[in-house]
Amino acid sequence: MSTVSPTSSNSSASTISTTHSTTLDQSDFITILLAQLEYQDPNNPMDDKEMAAQLVQYSSLQMLTNINSSLTTLVSDNSTDTITAGANYIGKSIKSTGYNLTVSNGTVSTLYYSLGESVTDATANIYDSDGDIICSVPIGSKGKGDYSFVWDGKDTNGNTCADGTYGIIIKANNAEGDSVVVQSQISGVVTGVKSSSGTIYLELQDGRTVELSKVTEVVGTATKDSSDSKDSKDSKDSSSTSS
Repeated sequence: MSTVSPTSSNSSASTISTTHSTTLDQSDFITILLAQLEYQDPNNPMDDKEMAAQLVQYSSLQMLTNINSSLTTLVSDNSTDTITAGANYIGKSIKSTGYNLTVSNGTVSTLYYSLGESVTDATANIYDSDGDIICSVPIGSKGKGDYSFVWDGKDTNGNTCADGTYGIIIKANNAEGDSVVVQSQISGVVTGVKSSSGTIYLELQDGRTVELSKVTEVVGTATKDSSDSKDSKDSKDSSSTSS
């Protein structure tokens, strides 16, 4: 007597992942055009004008694709070149348009400013991170020219301010009482370069960042800010506050 043992068969299903594209490229366009020619009705062939129009569309698509590719390459190359240019500033002391100072371990960075005309009254206002004035330093009268200013790092009450970044705006009036525009520059040693939203920034040793495009002068290789400026008519403005 023979016994037949039941056998079990396992079927394996293979899963195929299909990716559907929602856009057409040059290859898709020409494939569609060739398919139209291959399967057109011999008794009703494609109109010559329609054929020419589709060829023009294909040519335009190819041209736009090439332009887009060229622009992408150009932007990428330009960004790389700009970052490379920014890297040349690393280790150097620079001046840049700006309106802030840093306090670090009791050391305050130097602010440089220019007056386009003589002023009879000038004041440096120091701001905290909330935008409140914590100190006003009288500068007095100044002639037309370039100057440097160093804050002593203390508030109006004479308290030493914590390390950090503070805003500074110098306000000035001429003899007629009219406001005079004061152009200020910050200084610092560059330690790095970064790119953000298409803009290149230089990172300074004290933690601040400045736009590469706003750099106005390379002072030279240095390890800290210098309070002396060859271009300054004053060696340094007084930064002491009166109680």
